[in-house]
Amino acid sequence: MKHTFLSILLVIILTSCGGAKNVSGVENASAREVIAAHKAAAPDFKTLAGRVQLVYEDDEKQQSITVSLRMEKDKNIWIKASILGITIAKALITPTRVSYYETLGGTYFDGNFALLAEWIGTPINFQQTQNLLLGQSIFTLNPSEYSAELFQNKFKVQPKQQPQNFIHSLLLNPENFKIISETLSQPSEERLLSIRYGDYQKVNDFLYPSNITIDTSEKGSKTKIDINYRKIDIDVDVSFPFDIPGGYEEIQLN
Repeated sequence: MKHTFLSILLVIILTSCGGAKNVSGVENASAREVIAAHKAAAPDFKTLAGRVQLVYEDDEKQQSITVSLRMEKDKNIWIKASILGITIAKALITPTRVSYYETLGGTYFDGNFALLAEWIGTPINFQQTQNLLLGQSIFTLNPSEYSAELFQNKFKVQPKQQPQNFIHSLLLNPENFKIISETLSQPSEERLLSIRYGDYQKVNDFLYPSNITIDTSEKGSKTKIDINYRKIDIDVDVSFPFDIPGGYEEIQLN
């Protein structure tokens, strides 16, 4: 028990000091140690305000959007999308609700996470959305259920036994234990979710993604979302103004 605690402490210290550059120094790390280091790398903040350039592409269109992103950790995610300085949509995501409206079509949605799942192309909840935006695993990593091994100078983390029709894996950077890529596939549903992270930026001693690429496919239909963070401010005063305008038509999902 003492040895395990000291090993975890060593890995966390190496992570916070920007160390572990010599992969051979951590090649024998256990799944428990790797997962503990990944969790320790999660940004610690109360609020976040960011400017994001987002490119959304599906089978029918491609659109580049400027996004204002605000977060109150574990409570609110607020998004305002603009084109040429004109607000075209707003969304407010809480642990229990997704509210959204768009001005061009005069439509709105106020309900569960079905709309968010449709946007991304796979079922997703609040915590998973928050983790995705912060470079953390979208699934809870339980050391008793996951294995870790060094694969092409990266840590590959995956369930010891993949559930039927549910394949999940992550690649972690051994220098900082942040995600390089995360993949979820459901072969029988012909469904694939791939999340890739490029560089990370250091803000207030923690690493935040600089860019994220999300690729999803389901039965031949594909969606791609490129997220590029232009600016991130931490622990600043933020508000979450959101009111659905009158006269808008409710979005009906199948």
